[in-house]
This record gives sequence, C-alpha cells and structure tokens, in this order.
Amino acid sequence: MHSADVAPERSDADAVEARRLFGVASGCDGFEQRLLRFEQRSDNRSDEDRDEVLYVLSGSGSATIARERRTLSPGTAAFIARGTDWKVEHADDLVVLSVLVAEPLPANGTTHALVDLAAEETQGATAGRQFRLLSTPDVGCASVTQFVGYIPLGRAPDHFHKYDEVVYVLEGEGQLHIAGESAALRSGSCIHFPARTVHAIENTGPGVMQVLGVFRPAGSPAEAYYPDGTPAGVPQEG
Repeated sequence: MHSADVAPERSDADAVEARRLFGVASGCDGFEQRLLRFEQRSDNRSDEDRDEVLYVLSGSGSATIARERRTLSPGTAAFIARGTDWKVEHADDLVVLSVLVAEPLPANGTTHALVDLAAEETQGATAGRQFRLLSTPDVGCASVTQFVGYIPLGRAPDHFHKYDEVVYVLEGEGQLHIAGESAALRSGSCIHFPARTVHAIENTGPGVMQVLGVFRPAGSPAEAYYPDGTPAGVPQEG
C-alpha cells in the first residue's frame, strides 16, 4: 500500500494525525505500523502492552521521553519500552513513522534509547546492499531490529528472510516482485513481509533507494536465503 492512500485519523485534543498502515486488520499480528504527524505538541503517550520504535521522517521538534528532553530531526530514531511515558513538547510539522511491537520481550529496566542515523556505521549486505542499524538489542530493544537499508540500482535475486518485517520506502523508485507479480514502489510505499515470503525489490533509479525496516525476531538485515534455502551470499552450484 501507499501511505497517502490511507485515510488519516485525528485527535483534536493534542493535534496529532495518524494513518494506520499495517496491523491486525491487515494480517500483520506482530506489528502496528503508523504514520504520525504532530503539528504542535501532544499529550502524554504510553502503551502498557507494546514497545514502540520511532523514526523521524521530516520536520523538527522536541520530545520528553521518561523525563529526558531530546531534540528530534530527520534521521532520529527512538526505542520506547512498554509503559514508558513520552510526549512531543514542540513540533514544526513533525512526521514520524511509528511501529508498535506486540508481546515484546522484557526490556530489563531500559525505558528508552535514541539513535542518530548519521552517527551509525554503514554495514554491507548481499547484492551490494548496505544498511545502518538503529533500535536493536544493543540499545535495549530486545524484540526487534530497526534499520535503514540502501538499495543500489538493479534487482536482487529472489530471496526470503526468516523474520517478520514491515518496510517503509524513504527515497527512490522501483518495483516489488512477489510470486510473478509486480507493484510500483516510491517514497511512502509500505510493505509487510511475513516470514519466509520469497520476494525481490528492484531499484529502477535514478539514485539509491532507501528503506526503513523493522523486523522480529531481532537479528541482522543481511541474513537472507534463496528460494531453495541456500543462505544468500553463498555461491550456488550450477
């Protein structure tokens, strides 16, 4: 789906607009992916049952998370453990991608963590792809891995992952290929990959495609398998 095709829901009390992308109603039981727009400020927000990972897409602002005040700008990522209060204190057309994580693993005392995309090391994956890690078990986010992936021009071989994943296209254009069918991708496109879904993303250019992914169980975005079960990156005979 594309985020622009989802009708917004609005809370007049704190001027927050939400677009619910994937969730239980669409067969995505482990996640609820939402696009949140903050025009000014928000009331206290907390989820007693689910962890939340956030990523600032555009705009700017500041937030208080567990009584810590932090500046928000594009590329800021955050992990918020279930039961942790947070609120936006100031927003200048702040747009955030939120993923709520059902039945999270214990955070073992960690209430939250913030990560700056620009400060993270770029790592390599298969087919010339690269990624930067954001919210992960290393910062206390035990249940999922959140990352930004960089996809070069071309189409990767068909493959699958053993994890359940939701993806949001940040930049670029291309095609999603699944089971002989294709769908156009552009900035704002959203994808849910149930575990073991054989697929391929093709970047048609002109530049590098960037995607924001969240998957569970946590691990490495580089872990992938060809349709026959061979680990990707290992030469196949013949």
